[in-house]
Parts: sequence; structure tokens; C-alpha cells
Amino acid sequence: MNKVETISDCYKAKNDLAIKNQQNIGYFNVFKLYPNIVNGARHTPFRRRDYFKITLVEKVQKFHFTDNVNKYSLVFSNPHIPYSWEQKDQVFNGYFCIFNQAFFRQFRHLNQYSAFQPTGNHIFELSREQYENVSDIFIRMSDELNSDYVYKYDLLRTMVYEMVHFALKIRPTLISVKQPINAAKRISELFLELLESQFPVDEHQSGLQFRTASDFADKLNVHVNHLNRIIKEATQKTTTQVITERILQESKFLLKQNEWSVSKIAFVLGFSEVTHFNNFFKKNTGTTPLKFRKG
Repeated sequence: MNKVETISDCYKAKNDLAIKNQQNIGYFNVFKLYPNIVNGARHTPFRRRDYFKITLVEKVQKFHFTDNVNKYSLVFSNPHIPYSWEQKDQVFNGYFCIFNQAFFRQFRHLNQYSAFQPTGNHIFELSREQYENVSDIFIRMSDELNSDYVYKYDLLRTMVYEMVHFALKIRPTLISVKQPINAAKRISELFLELLESQFPVDEHQSGLQFRTASDFADKLNVHVNHLNRIIKEATQKTTTQVITERILQESKFLLKQNEWSVSKIAFVLGFSEVTHFNNFFKKNTGTTPLKFRKG
């Protein structure tokens, strides 16, 4: 098992943490959090990640998408749940594992479980006995990962599901009376973060991954009508307007600050034809991309 001294160190070494076999099964790894004492609170801001994470922690932690969690807790996060946490000035222990959806390519999508959904419960407080039970799963994960067993990845997937179902069978203790409001706010924030995560565009990019309200709704695992209502309440604009304005903003930047051709800009922004981009730009600005560039 790899030794990671602090939570911050864990976040820095993402590329060193992933394990990928020759059959392209995806990424998986497991780590132990060792006792650590810090002077004052230590804050690690949330960042975009491309992996799912399950964390088991002991002692006091503060997660910024919810309230304080005392003693023992099991925490689930996915690439589009923004979160941050503070490490308090107390000794703590724990484990965490990271993996991507490709590791479960032929299995049930992880976002179908409420623990990984934006509006679901992500933190489960545990008793000492429950903490020991989950610790045992992490220890078995580590032993299996380091073994030569040919089907070890199947066992690791099974153990991930074991933890998910273990948590979902526990009645969550962190239930807020304002949960519907918080849930709507969180979805709005996730939408805006997901939108912004696509920029700036790369010259080798073949288009934006999310361009329509339905694209975002599918990724956030909510109904498109529900997403539209939330975005309208939060921004006083339709979801399509928010997306359009952000693409238009990027278009203007590329036209003024970049030497790419109009056709290349259209391509990286996901327009199948340069004429479609020209029509989009003129409809929203009253001028063509070339005139805007020269102006």
C-alpha cells in the first residue's frame, strides 16, 4: 500500500495514483491516510477531477458542501461534485480509493446510485463498529490490489459496490430541513462548473462535450425540465441562453486574441459546419466573425 502523508499530497499526485492494466480496464488505486497533526486548519480547495473517490476518515473533518462531520465518516464524491475540506488540528486515520467510470465500463453506471448523485447524500456518519467494518474492506482492497490473482479487478469492483451498498443501507444523519433548496443550488453550481470546465478550448479539440441543456442534464443525472427550472430561477436566463453566452464569449476571445482561422474556431467549439458558426455568431452579435475580427 502506498503511503501518503497528507491529504494535500494525495491531491497533487493524481497521475501517480492511477493504476491501469494492459487491457485498458480503467483506473483504480487505494491509499491509507496516516495520522497527522497540523497547526490550525488546513484547507484544500475543491478541484475538477476525472475520477470517483470514496474516503473513510476518523476524527473531525469539515466538508464545505455540508456541515461538520465528527468522529467517523464515509464520504462519496464524483468528478462533478464540487467539494473542499479542512483538516482540523487533530490526529486522524482513514483510507481512500479512486477510480474512474471506465473501471466499471460493463457495469451499472455509478451515477445511478444516490451516493454519487449531485442531490444525494454524500456523507455517512458511522459508529466505531461500522468504521472498523469499512476499514476491513479497504484493507482487503489493498491486499487484493497487490496480489497476483488474475481476477483481482473483478474483486475490487465488488468491494467498491460493497461499500456503496453498505452506505446506502445506513440511515444518513446529515439531513437538512433546507435540503430541497440546497439541492437546487448545488445543481446550479454544478451546471456552471461543468460549463466552465470546457474552457479554454484546445486547438486539438474536436468540439465541446456539452452543448445543449439535455447534454448537461444527462451528465448531472437530472431531468432537463428540472434543470431548466433551476437555471432560470438562479440566473433569470434559460439554460440555452447561459450556454450560448459562454460559447459566444469564447468565440469573441478566439477571434480577437488568436490567429486560428474561423473554420478552426468553429471546429473546436463543436460546430459541424463553418456556416453554422457564422449564423450563430451573426444571430447573437449582429455581425459576422470576420467583421468582428477586423473591427
